[in-house]
Amino acid sequence: MEPQWLALITDLGFPIAVTFYLLHRIETKLNTLIESIVTLPERIRV
Repeated sequence: MEPQWLALITDLGFPIAVTFYLLHRIETKLNTLIESIVTLPERIRV
């Protein structure tokens, strides 16, 4: 039973790590976008 779990982790470990890395990068860019949208009305008024 253990070799099946080990093979599953080895096969899926890299794609999962890449997915988490990309999600983290997208999250930071989305936060920057949200901040820009929030400050947009103030910039338009000036």
